[in-house]
Amino acid sequence: MSDIAEAGRQNDLELIVDAARQAGEVALRYFRREPEVWWKNEGRSPVSAADFAANEALASILRTARPNYGWLSEETDDDPARLNSETLFVVDPIDGTRGFIAGLEMWCVSVAVVTKGRPTAGVLYAPALDELFTAETSGPALKNGTPIGVSDRPATEMQRLATAEEMLSGFDPDFRKTIERAKHVPSLAYRLAMVADGRLEGTLVKRDSHDWDLAAADLILERAGGALVDLSGHALNYNRPELSHGELCGAPAAHLEAFLRQLSHRRDG
Repeated sequence: MSDIAEAGRQNDLELIVDAARQAGEVALRYFRREPEVWWKNEGRSPVSAADFAANEALASILRTARPNYGWLSEETDDDPARLNSETLFVVDPIDGTRGFIAGLEMWCVSVAVVTKGRPTAGVLYAPALDELFTAETSGPALKNGTPIGVSDRPATEMQRLATAEEMLSGFDPDFRKTIERAKHVPSLAYRLAMVADGRLEGTLVKRDSHDWDLAAADLILERAGGALVDLSGHALNYNRPELSHGELCGAPAAHLEAFLRQLSHRRDG
């Protein structure tokens, strides 16, 4: 890699932090002001004027700064040319749109740089909460500039878990008694950040989450001492032809084995 290319790679985190902050400020202009809303995916998913405006801000900043990087965004039509890109941006302009529309504060701008299928820099910016989560492969996960880490609560104690009740079906009854379900958090990325900073001991993710929901939070959780894996315990790969994922588990590394054992009956095949 040339010195110029290496310098660009080293500055990726700074670039995406700046972009996420600017997109977050754009989204805030619409927050709790009844933005126009449309429905996509056969009426299953809302998208607001704020999503499109934040996406435009991200694309303008990031694609101008790194024209050689690929692009994948929830609010941009997918271009298969991204599959030929070794490095690309993976973004969700507003993760937690339903909560955003409802006036809840737990939504965030999610931006990741993905290289050869894995995130190398990631940022989650929750402007309504004034929270900024960042990570890159060479350093710790940070929240507002301060290192964070996953919970060190023993697996034998009460575990705070964000999940749908249906995903707990099949758990051993004694293990189920150690689980305290957390209040619903509309942003999947933010739920993973809550595992990264120790507010939760884990989150179980239903199938059909997408690259843009996960990539930035995946790296933040990893650098905080946790992992986001499929139910076979494998790390996720990004920038594939298929954008959605099966059921997942995000947890501190010390808790993963126990959770995956309880979920073994749900594994595909």
